Amino acid sequence: MYRSAARNLLSRYVERPVASVLARTGVHPNVITLLGLALAGGSAYLLSGGHLLAGALVLLASGVADLLDGMVARWTKRETPFGAVLDSVADRLGEAGVLLGLLVFYLTPPNVAGVILVYLALAGSVMVSYLRARSEGLGIQYSGGLMTRPERVLVLVVGLLINQVSIALGVIAVFAFLTVGQRLWYIRKHTAGAR
Repeated sequence: MYRSAARNLLSRYVERPVASVLARTGVHPNVITLLGLALAGGSAYLLSGGHLLAGALVLLASGVADLLDGMVARWTKRETPFGAVLDSVADRLGEAGVLLGLLVFYLTPPNVAGVILVYLALAGSVMVSYLRARSEGLGIQYSGGLMTRPERVLVLVVGLLINQVSIALGVIAVFAFLTVGQRLWYIRKHTAGAR
């Protein structure tokens, strides 16, 4: 309930106005997708050097680009299967890149707990995305769960802004694996009796 209310507010006051402006400029949605990926790479670089605040702000900009590319594609009638695949690939690469930046941050000087948290957050995130793709391959449409990509980005940005990165990574890891459980349960329920 809260998620859908927040999503509607975000859509009404941020996504739609900005996407409307971008649609009028004629910028291609794939360019926005690649810009988001480049920003994620910039965030990863900043985080690897310990620039947490700057990395958080650039990551937030990357997340905004990710919200806008699909809406611009719909508004300009430029939705394509390739664009959808490019968006998914860019999302996965961007998220992995940001976590790699944090891994480098935790390696200098070595922080074993931080490294483990980055690994768990990455593993959980990959499994959430994998289960969505796998379920769609079975003809089951389900993208819900407690910790999908927008929530992971938001939690990480907040953690970076308040300098509580380890807590943010722990929250992401725990809730990502809970989301894996949710998605497995949903898939099991919708494949019951199938051979």
